Amino acid sequence: MVTGIQESKYDVHYITDFSKKRNEPEWFTDIRTKALQLSKTLPLPQPEKTRIMDWNFTEFEHDVSSKMVASTTELPEHVKRLIGQDEESGNLLVLQNGQMAYTALSEELNNKGVIFTDMATALREHGDLVKKYYFTEIADYDANRLTALHAAFINSGVFLYVPKNVEISVPLQTLLWQENPNAGLISHSIIVVDSGSSVTYVENYLSDKTEGYAVANVIAEVFVGDNSHIRFGAVDNLSKDVTAYVNRRGHVGRNGKLEWAIGQMNAGNTLSENYTALIGEASVTDTKAVSIGNGSQKQNFTNRIQHFGQHSESDMLIHGVQRQQANAIFNGITKIERGASKSDGEQTQRVLMLSSDARGDANPILLIDEDDVVAGHAASVGRIDPVQLHYLMSRGISQKEAERLIIHGFLTPVVSQLPIEGVKEQLVEVIEGRVK
Repeated sequence: MVTGIQESKYDVHYITDFSKKRNEPEWFTDIRTKALQLSKTLPLPQPEKTRIMDWNFTEFEHDVSSKMVASTTELPEHVKRLIGQDEESGNLLVLQNGQMAYTALSEELNNKGVIFTDMATALREHGDLVKKYYFTEIADYDANRLTALHAAFINSGVFLYVPKNVEISVPLQTLLWQENPNAGLISHSIIVVDSGSSVTYVENYLSDKTEGYAVANVIAEVFVGDNSHIRFGAVDNLSKDVTAYVNRRGHVGRNGKLEWAIGQMNAGNTLSENYTALIGEASVTDTKAVSIGNGSQKQNFTNRIQHFGQHSESDMLIHGVQRQQANAIFNGITKIERGASKSDGEQTQRVLMLSSDARGDANPILLIDEDDVVAGHAASVGRIDPVQLHYLMSRGISQKEAERLIIHGFLTPVVSQLPIEGVKEQLVEVIEGRVK
């Protein structure tokens, strides 16, 4: 297995040939080549208390094969379980090894002008629309080395566009499934809901058990228009040999609302940031996330919300469980900018450690530059209650089963509040798999 930061084996000639083969627009190829040069000089992110210099971000197979399927019935059982009934609704996208494997959009939504496709198709058929949102408002490809690597090597992704005044009552789901054990999943999602519209969108990242090395470099840009509403759900379930960098970012307009419901269940080393900019007056965001750390896994999670608009509101609820020798940092940052009067920012972070070797740090941060606001935080870090464990075991329950019940009980207050039923069901199944 290759570890450590190295210069990628793919040069500018490879990148331009790859872009040409996919018939990408010239402006997109230009960003690729500029980002490749920047990736050689830009520094890595510097997450607090987490050393990532030895993590593998650059060694991976880039252009891997995939195949289309006529129906989701052709997919393996463990993949089909994540899809549920969404094939019947006609709004489903499955990407295998980064490439389109299955796509369906109902005739009703297609007639309303909804675009729901993979990024490669969107660049060919809706290039000007993609250009309007790709690394323009809330994400910068020159932010650090990992964002530059992302822009240079993007090989997968999703584009969802909901026109003005279109309310979608059924969820739209994307499943990004990595089958190749050494693949690099460099995925970029752009979710745009224009003014007066609403949608529920769910994306799942899944990789099979591997014996090689793999990389996931994931960025999502979510745009909530004025008077619009997005429920964004995600279950990240990548295997232990996948080094993951996940960066999700939201931009919320006037009277807009963005709800995040995220299950951070990767089994490998993970660096994750979730950022929301409350730009418009009376804009709202709600962030709920759960995670489990196992083995010697290292993770760093930052949830950051920035208030710009007056009367804007934010709430953050994070629960994390650390087992065995796992180590995780949980940063919660709420920033209220000057001028964002009458705003309200609240956050709660709770971390449970199930062994003496596990470690979890919760760091709540409030940065307030405006007087007329409300803000508050709560945080707790603790080990499993021996009395609670003893009580369960005295009833004939094994220690392993008792820990499983305690983990479910600790995460339930967050999972039960998730606004997307499909995400709840998937998370319960994934949590059960992680704690067995």
